[in-house]
Amino acid sequence: MIIDQQIIDYPQLHSCEICPRNCSVDRYSDTGFCGAGTDLKLNLHTLHHGEEPCLSGTNGSGTIFFSWCNLRCVFCQNYSLSALGWGSEISEAELATLMLNMQKQGAHNINLVTPTHYTLQIRTALSEAREKGLKIPVVWNSSAYEKPEVLRQLAGLVDVYLPDFKYGHGLYATKYSQAKDYPEVALEAINEMYSQVGKLRFDAQGLAVKGLMIRILVLPNGLNSGKKVLSLIADRLGTDVQLSIMGQYYPAGDSELYPELQRGITQSEYDQVVNAALELGFSDIYTQEIRSSKLWTPSFQGSSELDVEGRSQVFNPSSGDNQ
Repeated sequence: MIIDQQIIDYPQLHSCEICPRNCSVDRYSDTGFCGAGTDLKLNLHTLHHGEEPCLSGTNGSGTIFFSWCNLRCVFCQNYSLSALGWGSEISEAELATLMLNMQKQGAHNINLVTPTHYTLQIRTALSEAREKGLKIPVVWNSSAYEKPEVLRQLAGLVDVYLPDFKYGHGLYATKYSQAKDYPEVALEAINEMYSQVGKLRFDAQGLAVKGLMIRILVLPNGLNSGKKVLSLIADRLGTDVQLSIMGQYYPAGDSELYPELQRGITQSEYDQVVNAALELGFSDIYTQEIRSSKLWTPSFQGSSELDVEGRSQVFNPSSGDNQ
């Protein structure tokens, strides 16, 4: 399947129900909740050294940040992309070329950030890239607000699923992300991911090659209900899954409108979630030092031409790798 620059029609996008929003809009002429049309839009491609060690390795994770999102997290650290849609449009063929170029630069993997609303287009690009020689693992780095039946269309194309599990209760999911059904939807999506790729596996260098790793970003004041999130995971998937418990929250996006979100987390708040994981029997856990800083977030740009053939940027936050 050589797509070159041909225009591809996606019937499902004429009445889009790709994600749990089920907006039913024609994305060829309108946009739904996520804000995305049919053209892929992305902002930054970078060799990222701030991911978990099994993803960043020594050369960096080939990270591609997509514009728009089907959640509206008020504290989003990528707010200019997820809510404002900063970025440039790119074809499926150009995305395939970009992936292959990052492989040539030595990226350990292709890390697709906030990809859900472009699942069909990315699937096309991935198929093209695989046919043209993409061999490094593909990482699906998402919010987990996804449909299992849509995720099944990625089976065999995605090697590592890297979902967030943002909330344990619908109350907080509603208030901070406009997604009342988030906990149950995310759990079903993550279960589908796990059924596709299983437990996270590593190569001889300690790099992730296939499997599932669930990220939990600890919020101040226990607002993500970390203990409940862990219980849901343990009950559905067991405790033999890889976790990444993240301590890098800082106020971003519209968080200034919410007093309870206007500070970083404390060591005690972080330790409570880690200890809860250990008490439940989880043993494969990445942890972090507490850093309430923009250090972890790349600098995104407004609309500009993307260089798909040239060299990617390198994002390497000093002292920024996960522990």
